[in-house]
Amino acid sequence: MTTDPSEGFRGLQQWAEPIIFDRLLAAYRRFVREEGLARRLARIHARVWRALIECDMVGFEALRESLVGALEACHLTLDHLAEVDGEIMFELLDVVIARYNRSHRTAMAYHLALMQLVGRIGPARAAA
Repeated sequence: MTTDPSEGFRGLQQWAEPIIFDRLLAAYRRFVREEGLARRLARIHARVWRALIECDMVGFEALRESLVGALEACHLTLDHLAEVDGEIMFELLDVVIARYNRSHRTAMAYHLALMQLVGRIGPARAAA
């Protein structure tokens, strides 16, 4: 059976943003004390993820560069960025496993989409 990851990407575009933002906000609250700054970093990082899920790699690169600059200003490193991105990937995978475990085709589309996201994040991390 061949499965098209575009179905997974369409689904992620519909429901993933609030989950991603919640995870981002929780992470940045751990890293910085000021609530406003944590929210600002979470919003920037959420836009990075939105571009990534929408396959807008030009936007992704520009937004990621902006995020890296904002993190540096807060004395956060690429290791922090990688940690947060990893948490998001695990959260999205958990949701897919819990929600779509009875639909093999849909679950496979999500898994393929998530694998492509990991593949896109890797080169960006290496370039940074």
